Amino acid sequence: MKRRSLLAMLTLAAGLAVASSPVLADDLYSTIMARKSIRVAVPTDYPPYGSVGSDMTPRGYDIDMAQLIGKKLGVKVELVPVTAPNRIAYLQTNKADITISSLGKTAERAKVVDFSLAYAPFFDAVFGTKKVKASSFAELNGKTISVTRGSMQDQELEQLAPGAVVKRFEDNNATLSAFLAGHVQMFATGTTVAAALQKMNPSLDMELKVILANAPCYVAMPKGESTLLAKINMIIREARADGTIDKFSQTWLGAPAGQLPD
Repeated sequence: MKRRSLLAMLTLAAGLAVASSPVLADDLYSTIMARKSIRVAVPTDYPPYGSVGSDMTPRGYDIDMAQLIGKKLGVKVELVPVTAPNRIAYLQTNKADITISSLGKTAERAKVVDFSLAYAPFFDAVFGTKKVKASSFAELNGKTISVTRGSMQDQELEQLAPGAVVKRFEDNNATLSAFLAGHVQMFATGTTVAAALQKMNPSLDMELKVILANAPCYVAMPKGESTLLAKINMIIREARADGTIDKFSQTWLGAPAGQLPD
């Protein structure tokens, strides 16, 4: 009798352990294929990676990359507009399946998301008016610089120019507007973004001051989704090899992507 009672208790305990164990990851790919669509978080305020065209539809390097992934997976692409501060949060709250939003890889971010192979080049820098002298990190001390909160440039300024007066904004448009309105002396962004701004404003008094980093862009997804990660890496690897990535880069950045890191 005691043996039967002990066996029943052990069986019950095992059942409870299974019931309370967390659901394993690695099912997002199956969900996407069953849904026949993939939700991709993309920027719409960060040309040439993502902006809204005259027809009010998103366009840019990141949007082309999203469409390529959807095409290769054979599913519809649902574009989900995001800003720099919430592009990872949208993955964590299941508002998007993947993020393609000029996202750089950092050790801190790698704790909460997984990254694909790099799909685009990206140089970060500080820009300002010609009358402001700043050609080194030391010369940024005391200077006012606008930056988008939570961006790679925000982290780089904090590490490389702790003496700068950093003004943080919630999206890229606000960051650029602060400079254009004369509220700050300089701003930090990607070199291609600054080039697009100069092209839209040919008479703008602006020049590159200091290079912050070469921070290529990666696709991000929830941690543990190994099947989805492998599929996206395969798509990126093939797109590198067949020239598609270089074509995207030539179209939107004015030069081939070149050798991208894994």
